Amino acid sequence: MLRWDSYRTVYGAELRAAAREYSDHGWIVVGGGPAGLLLATGTTLDVLEMPAAVGRLVCAQLRAAGVAVPVAATPTGRWWFPVTTGGTLPDPLCEGTDVVLHTGGAAVLAPPSETPDGWVHWRVAPALSGYCPSPFDPIIAAVLAAVDVREGDRLPVAAAARR
Repeated sequence: MLRWDSYRTVYGAELRAAAREYSDHGWIVVGGGPAGLLLATGTTLDVLEMPAAVGRLVCAQLRAAGVAVPVAATPTGRWWFPVTTGGTLPDPLCEGTDVVLHTGGAAVLAPPSETPDGWVHWRVAPALSGYCPSPFDPIIAAVLAAVDVREGDRLPVAAAARR
């Protein structure tokens, strides 16, 4: 009879399955260890990361337009979107907005990674889009619409929260 010694055995199998799934769809897995997976940016995909409050507004806009794109969430209140490579952050998002574009080989912790604060997980699974990274420009447009960067502000203010 097969006996599981701990959830670590099951979790290890889950990590291996996720790594294989990502690799099978062209996403480059660069490691991560026994508690996580790291995806490399800059070749197949880049990652646009933002505060969860902004990510929710971006998702609401995309949902209203009938678009489903992959979205990951971290236990520290960050959401990230896999996007096509080659984009750059527009000037209004470059300073003080807490929106980050990971590219050029940067590694990003991917689901189902475990951190001391909890789990990185998919809010919208990449299988829904066939593991295609989202086109960069529409996602950036949604981020710009979701974030109102006032002159002199150091942090983004969700546009919906001001109304």
